[in-house]
Amino acid sequence: MSTRQPTTTLEDQRVPVSAKLAAAWTSFMFLYAYVDILGFFTPGIVEDILDGRVFEFDLSQTFSTSALTLMAIPIFMIVLSMALPARVSRIANLVVAALYVPVTVFNLAGASWLYFYGLGVVLELIVLVLIMRYAWTWPRTARSANTATSPDREGVRAQRQA
Repeated sequence: MSTRQPTTTLEDQRVPVSAKLAAAWTSFMFLYAYVDILGFFTPGIVEDILDGRVFEFDLSQTFSTSALTLMAIPIFMIVLSMALPARVSRIANLVVAALYVPVTVFNLAGASWLYFYGLGVVLELIVLVLIMRYAWTWPRTARSANTATSPDREGVRAQRQA
């Protein structure tokens, strides 16, 4: 005879907004990298790279430095989302995600495999919208009356010594 275990509810722990943002930037970077990596399997891409061209751009130190800078920003947003104070992180996430929307859409320019690159862009845009939503709706807490009206430490020390 088997005894039936009682049904339990899974615990839903509150995830800090900073962790959600870091996870979203990580997802964005994985999508961006995998679209680029899988893009190498597009006919003609490797040949163009070997000939020194990416899309319409000549491969050069300037191109590579620009590409690295373009990707370093969202990479650093992973760390900054966890490390910056909430107010600064909120603003940085809103600004950077908003700036990356047109950058992401630009990746469709001249794409020959529209379904593949289109799907990549749509998925990246979904993540950027989530980042902006998380940052925009960051919960606020009201200052407690004690904190707002409490005397400074020096004043408290002076009172104790008197």
